[in-house]
Amino acid sequence: MGRRAVDRLSKQLSEAEIERFLTAAESLHKSIVKPLLLPTSDHHRALQGAHEALLKSIREITGKDAPFIQLFGAGPVRPTAG
Repeated sequence: MGRRAVDRLSKQLSEAEIERFLTAAESLHKSIVKPLLLPTSDHHRALQGAHEALLKSIREITGKDAPFIQLFGAGPVRPTAG
């Protein structure tokens, strides 16, 4: 790649590119978590590794956790006094 081509490359994704990335990432997330596999299977472990890499890249690109991941809270419904 010539010097001029390198000078035109952006250092970050635009907002539109981030939105397209998140849409594609959500689709990939769904394809990773949908199969019901034994946690001890090789395929399950491989998919978990891919999923962790996907979530890490989303955090690095957007600075936030994936918006399509809904985690359930395991803490108390009402905060305790005190």
